[in-house]
Amino acid sequence: MKYSKKIVNKICDMLANDRYSIQEVCKAVGITDGTFRQWRRDRPDFAEALDNAHDRYMDNMMTVAARSLRRKLEGYDVTETNVVTVPGKEKNPDGTPKPRIKEQRTTKKHVAADTAAIIFTLTNGDPVHWQNRRTAEVTGKDGKDLFANLSDADLEKSIEELKRKLDE
Repeated sequence: MKYSKKIVNKICDMLANDRYSIQEVCKAVGITDGTFRQWRRDRPDFAEALDNAHDRYMDNMMTVAARSLRRKLEGYDVTETNVVTVPGKEKNPDGTPKPRIKEQRTTKKHVAADTAAIIFTLTNGDPVHWQNRRTAEVTGKDGKDLFANLSDADLEKSIEELKRKLDE
């Protein structure tokens, strides 16, 4: 297959829509994986078109993710339909009875907001005020390091004393 703008557009459209793998794209346009790699390496316009297709794909994914996150944050309603069937009097071509609807029930349920989605949004959207991890710095009354003037031997002794107190 000869390199052309039409093939490049088809490849990029397929990749941007995330419908196919590279191998499937190559098969669909009639080229080998090796040809694809060679075009990407040797043709800057092809490499740029692939990068643009990837950017379009990521834009689409970000839109889908944002919509999904919003639903998780707000909660949403879902309609469920349960159908109970029983064998009917009419027969299928193979002689088995055609099922008939005995009961059909439709219910509307509310899916509550997702706590994990709320935490994710708050900690990533406003990390100054919402953190998953708290840090604490321990200092003396004067604000100075408690252990700055201790030797290694004194530190070891303090650690052993603390361990002993924890075991009591």
